[in-house]
Amino acid sequence: MNTIIGTILVLGVIILVHEWGHFIVARLFGVRVDVFSIGFGPRLFGVKRGATDWRVSALPLGGYVRMAGQDITDIDSGDQKPTGAPDELLSKKRWQRALISFAGPAINLIFPVLLLGVYFVIAGEPYFAYTDKPLVVVGLPADGSNAPNASSGLRVGDRVVSINGVKNPTWGDASNTVSALPAGSVVKIQVENNGVTRQVDLTYKKSPDEHLFGYAPVPPKVLQVLQGGPASVGGMKDGDLIQSVNGSKVGFWHQFVDIIHRSEGKPVQIEVSRNGQSVSLSVTPKIGAAKNGDKVYQIGISPDIDLAHKPLGLAGSFAASFAQTSSLVVETIDVVSKLVTGRVSVKDLQSVIGISRAAGEAVSLGPSATILFMALISVNLGILNLLPIPILDGGHILLLSMEGIRRRDFSLAFKERFVQVGLVFLLVLIAYVMYNDVVRMFPLHS
Repeated sequence: MNTIIGTILVLGVIILVHEWGHFIVARLFGVRVDVFSIGFGPRLFGVKRGATDWRVSALPLGGYVRMAGQDITDIDSGDQKPTGAPDELLSKKRWQRALISFAGPAINLIFPVLLLGVYFVIAGEPYFAYTDKPLVVVGLPADGSNAPNASSGLRVGDRVVSINGVKNPTWGDASNTVSALPAGSVVKIQVENNGVTRQVDLTYKKSPDEHLFGYAPVPPKVLQVLQGGPASVGGMKDGDLIQSVNGSKVGFWHQFVDIIHRSEGKPVQIEVSRNGQSVSLSVTPKIGAAKNGDKVYQIGISPDIDLAHKPLGLAGSFAASFAQTSSLVVETIDVVSKLVTGRVSVKDLQSVIGISRAAGEAVSLGPSATILFMALISVNLGILNLLPIPILDGGHILLLSMEGIRRRDFSLAFKERFVQVGLVFLLVLIAYVMYNDVVRMFPLHS
């Protein structure tokens, strides 16, 4: 049920917003819209209002707006050829048609700002509750990266008095302070332990697995286990509390993550506490894509970290939503660039199957996770649709730009071939990604 609700909320709403963007700008330029469809294929049901048939179609893999006089090479454009009437799409100037194509992705990038802004106004901005705690060193990496030598490094029990002049920092203050620094910066830290104050200077490498102040005070508790992932195959369950790995005690979530990342794909023996009982598991990490697109060993679980909500007011809420949306845009563009250069594999992409499953998992976690996931998918849809691939909005804009440079239209035969190439490419890509999604659902995959 969560998957159905999640699919409707995420894919249904996001696609509706995307097509609404096309519809609004088309009507702004006086283009008659014949069909507004959620899904492709045969019409299931709908209602006609004015000139527009608002419908739901059989294949819930997207949606489209069919405009009067739309180029018959476009998918689902029907067999009605343009007549040259003033309310037809091809009767409009190229820049107007380009804006109509751009409107869908644009509204997908605007929608998260509004969605997150409203949510932050109502509930406040969610953040990890531990970031409000005073910065005290509770655990250090075994590699000694925080302790250049016995006398100058951090020690468990150190209370950080200041970081680069910031007095009595919390974990949140520390994160904000160092994240703004370039790689290679020297961080000046004053600590107090058993009444003794000393100075510690550490070099900030800005690497994904760096723990400059040691491990954050986050217990190694599992929130969700990815179906079909290595942890699921190994028998791990939602709510498990990780106690040890290969006989060594684990006290913090990021400590456990470090162990998995450095496992080299070898099986790890994990002891977990489940319903008051100790359970032994054997899990074999697999290579997967991290949030930044880098390849790391993973087992397919997410942490159970307590959240708090910070009231921001109207202006602050929308400022925070804009900042978070901008961050999602940057991250998405970064992953797309890594996909193009081969640093991210096509195998890491998800089709409607994987997205629907993830949407269901988000729904099970509550409104905050669902809304954040909707924002993520909306940004992804907006960015991906702007790629210059035939049949996507970016492909239409590219074709119109090329025609504008030539000062004349391409032949119908060229446009048909242009669209056919894009259609074949997307169908093959979708089939491949869906195949990988289906395979990941079965334990034998791991």
